[in-house]
Amino acid sequence: MLLSEGQMSDFKGAALMIEAFPKAKVLLGDKGYDADWFRSALAKRGIAACIPSKANRKVHIPHDAVLYRQRHKVENMFGKLKDWRRIHTRYNRCAHTFMSAICIAATVIFWINQ
Repeated sequence: MLLSEGQMSDFKGAALMIEAFPKAKVLLGDKGYDADWFRSALAKRGIAACIPSKANRKVHIPHDAVLYRQRHKVENMFGKLKDWRRIHTRYNRCAHTFMSAICIAATVIFWINQ
């Protein structure tokens, strides 16, 4: 798991994560990950990219809209995590303490929704 700075761009974060990706068939990503180098790096690893094209892209690359709708589940989890005040405002300055708070919150959210 990688925890980056909040102000780090999607491109820089993706470049750091690409070597650590597990084996997967498809990667669901938002428009922030729409870059030719990222798509080619995914293709080299055998991962199909389900990323909508940015509005300023000259040639739009099609994506599976039905599969892309599944991304809301991840967004909903981030929304539930941000209900926790400690995580939303990032009281913890140390990365390991902040990550521990996220793990505890995710566990409680999972346990409540069972």
